[in-house]
Amino acid sequence: MDLTNIQEVKALLARHGFRFSKALGQNFLIADWVPRDIADAAGLDKSCGVVEIGPGVGCLTRELAQRAGKVVAVELDKSLLPVLAETLADFDNVEIVPGDVMKLDLAALVADRLNGFTPHVCANLPYNITTPVLTKLLESGLFRSVTVMIQKEVAQRICAAPGSADYGAFTLLCRYYADCELLFDVPAGCFLPAPKVTSAVVRLAVRDTPPVDVPPEALFKTVRAAFGQRRKTLLNALSSAYSNRFSKDELRQVILDCGLPESVRGEALGLEQFAELARKLDVQP
Repeated sequence: MDLTNIQEVKALLARHGFRFSKALGQNFLIADWVPRDIADAAGLDKSCGVVEIGPGVGCLTRELAQRAGKVVAVELDKSLLPVLAETLADFDNVEIVPGDVMKLDLAALVADRLNGFTPHVCANLPYNITTPVLTKLLESGLFRSVTVMIQKEVAQRICAAPGSADYGAFTLLCRYYADCELLFDVPAGCFLPAPKVTSAVVRLAVRDTPPVDVPPEALFKTVRAAFGQRRKTLLNALSSAYSNRFSKDELRQVILDCGLPESVRGEALGLEQFAELARKLDVQP
């Protein structure tokens, strides 16, 4: 069965009485090059174990199973379980886990089901859970890489440069945990049903050690303060967040001590500059 052939996929879904759920953000791939190129981009071999989130009908799952030693596919929609049982019947290295990835114990999942394999993530993520899922995956410290297809707008935010309109707190979180690369776009016509936006594939190569020496709690509290009121200068944004600990004059001096102009905005700062700010503020969670 060709799981990217629109007629075969429609027949498969009709046979199982499946109905698409807008709430779950279901868009299945119907272009054969996309799952193949995503799986290739993940850089997998038989030593790798892969967690896939939202396998749909299993077209990416099949490509992953041909490359990796083990694939664990987490599917929230119970109505897709019999579909996947049919489409993945020929692969003995695939395990379907029913459940919500946001509620699963990822450490237990990896320890129990990917024991002996180097863990990675590769998935076509639903748009509505992209940011919380990526945050959970990166903060878990469990995976060597995360290769995902997501909304292009979010992919651009992840890989944005300081000073650009897309640059923000989520950019810095991803950059703290991983080396981020935007790989290629996927047009809306590659999906059933077609979404209203373009998608893109990003690969996050997880770092062995953080690129800056500062507690993450302190770093991200400073980052969130800087971007919480994006239109304000860094001084005014920090003043709003830390008025109970620092006077405005003290914060102005901290900014100047970091070699930054008083009028600078948070979007102009790189990760190391935020780290230096956090060290000087000595922000505690």
